[in-house]
Amino acid sequence: MHKVHGNLLGLKPSHKQRLEKLYQRRVHPDQIVSPELARTICEISREISRQVGLFLDRRGRVQDVFVGDARQITLTGLGRYRAGKTRLRGLRFVHTHLQGEPLSQDDLTDLALLRFDAIVALEATEQGLPGKVYWAHLKPGHDPQDPCQSEASSSLHQLPQDFDHFIDGLERELADHWEKSHEHGGKRQALLVGVTTSSLDRLKRNLDELRNLAESADLEVVEVVTQRRQQLDPRYVVGSGKLKDLYVQCMQQGVDLLIFDGELSSSQVRAISEFGELEVWDRTQLILNIFARRAHSGAGKVQVELAMLKYTLPRLVLKDNFLSRLTGGIGARGPGETKMEVWQRRIRDRINRLEKELDELSRQRKLRRDRRQKNDLPIVSIVGYTNAGKSTLLNRLTHSQVLAEQRMFATLETTTRRLRLPSGRFVLLTDTVGFIRDLPEDLAKAFRATLEELSGADLLVHLLDASDPEHGRQLEAVEQILGDLAIDNLPQLVVLNKIDRLSPEEQDELRQQGRFLISALDGSGLDELLNSIESELAAAEENAP
Repeated sequence: MHKVHGNLLGLKPSHKQRLEKLYQRRVHPDQIVSPELARTICEISREISRQVGLFLDRRGRVQDVFVGDARQITLTGLGRYRAGKTRLRGLRFVHTHLQGEPLSQDDLTDLALLRFDAIVALEATEQGLPGKVYWAHLKPGHDPQDPCQSEASSSLHQLPQDFDHFIDGLERELADHWEKSHEHGGKRQALLVGVTTSSLDRLKRNLDELRNLAESADLEVVEVVTQRRQQLDPRYVVGSGKLKDLYVQCMQQGVDLLIFDGELSSSQVRAISEFGELEVWDRTQLILNIFARRAHSGAGKVQVELAMLKYTLPRLVLKDNFLSRLTGGIGARGPGETKMEVWQRRIRDRINRLEKELDELSRQRKLRRDRRQKNDLPIVSIVGYTNAGKSTLLNRLTHSQVLAEQRMFATLETTTRRLRLPSGRFVLLTDTVGFIRDLPEDLAKAFRATLEELSGADLLVHLLDASDPEHGRQLEAVEQILGDLAIDNLPQLVVLNKIDRLSPEEQDELRQQGRFLISALDGSGLDELLNSIESELAAAEENAP
């Protein structure tokens, strides 16, 4: 027996039987809805004073029947129907309106969000007959403000009689528009979302960094959306109304990835993901994705995998419709729950193994540090915010060819080279992983074996991007991380890089502030930097116990 969805309390048995019999109805594929079926649901709707709706598939068969209240219907159970980036859902939603009102904004949002073939509202007159008909379908193009084409007819007889051909053509046209919008080198498209309860200016600066992160992950940022709220929505962050708008916008622009600034809780990730059919990331997951793409050495891969597993474990969820198919019903402890527990146990086991590997890596690194110290070569470590130019500086000073790119987190491994100072003395110069504000805790812990290299340094060269207006804030972020690593007591030389991007006036202003300026790209100021490194090392040795 097919189930009638919705609140059936208060309905007479005869009404329930008539609703169940709707599953036996069928309309010709050419018709949006047949007059006979429309008359039946309008009659039932008027008798029970509630909206009645149903899903019709492309063959004209009734797939689901819904009962709402006098104003709306809640739709459920869409998970088992087809859906895709370039396809419609293969369902039309036909329902009644008791006041003869046209399609509501909620109706049109459902159409765009759920990708129905069409949505139809039938006026259920006081006589229980179908009156005016309002219907809408998606239209090709990229106008998030107006994604739907709405039509109105005074009767059913004015509806199109070639609906199946119309939908086939519409779906092809939508697919063509989607493919044209994705002719951008195969990059995945993303929409960035930032929400704040304080300054919008600070949020915009954060989103500029989030955009840089997204581009470093080879994503194409289609749009950046900001919102200021008195308080964040505990479930959806932006609120359900705004989230509906975001989903419609993504659907119209062919975007399948939402990235939120900040970190989302596991319940928020689940709620936003299940709201529609988009993949949802937060800032932490974006950073982890970059690290996963860039890690090449065995140590790097171990560290990234450990961080990703620790991030994923509390967020490991299954879609409700998938879990229900496995468990066999509410309250059952079936194979679905067992499957989840198996996954969680395997992840925990893997985490334990990776942590042991990291401990071994840490031990090996310590042995290498001890050997270097026996050679009595001072160690100078370049630290700083990601994309400050650390690898470029290493290459320039040591004539090396370490990978250096104009993107965030181009370096994930420490690299050490010998450097000859002006006096002829040799030191070891080390390039390190770039830092970032609000570094994900699990990522910082996973990379402890790499960051431990800094503890053996005799001098830290703290490199900043002078051309970045946020370099002062980045200085504070790096200082905080150094403090967390308990190495903020090491001798430190703060250097502003990339002065080739500044005007002479801007350079003079920074010099008046007592800043040390260089350009690792064209070599400006590097002789002074080497002399300063030698002076700092000499001073550190004199003050050593």
